[in-house]
Amino acid sequence: MNEKLTKEEIMAALNERHSPEKQALLSEGRVAIAGLGGLGSNIAFFLTRIGVGHLHLIDFDRVDITNLNRQQYRMEHIGRYKTEALLEELREINPYLEVETDCVRVTDENVGTLFHNEDIICEAFDCPEAKAMLVSGVGEYYPDKILVAGSGMAGYGRSNEIVTRKINEHFYLCGDAHTEPVKGRGLMAPRVAICAAHEANMITRLILGEEDV
Repeated sequence: MNEKLTKEEIMAALNERHSPEKQALLSEGRVAIAGLGGLGSNIAFFLTRIGVGHLHLIDFDRVDITNLNRQQYRMEHIGRYKTEALLEELREINPYLEVETDCVRVTDENVGTLFHNEDIICEAFDCPEAKAMLVSGVGEYYPDKILVAGSGMAGYGRSNEIVTRKINEHFYLCGDAHTEPVKGRGLMAPRVAICAAHEANMITRLILGEEDV
């Protein structure tokens, strides 16, 4: 079947799977994803598949061959900006969602202006310093918004060590909180995807009004 599905057909399928009441809430969800690597690209796929209505994708980087071991890109995307390549992929799943892109590096200078239009901010960086900067910036500039972040997902350790923790009323942390990439135990697709699923599921729960973990 190569014909493009209509918006009505896609919504009918989502309503059947999720119920019209739940899908209405998901369709109103507004989520920013900062970082489109192993965490962020998978999270974007998950949220697109369940019909979250507005996604804001933020990353400055281009797809590299070393990304293909865990990120939702293909060989044909190498050299292209991740924002551009991922948007193309998401349009193949559901072209009717509202997706905004910013091909920029999140910094201390712009963190206070990037996230005004979203209710939930998803941290999906590889770099610990960038993670810390975003956590600090969200606390300073968006104290009433919810931040869902990841920490500790490298290697091939036990799947069940990756959990979701509620740090405070507005901050959720997913991962094992200690495993960092080292030689021979780098970032690998299965465990990164588990952490990404934790973040995406927590975001889903928050959109649907569930605040516990």
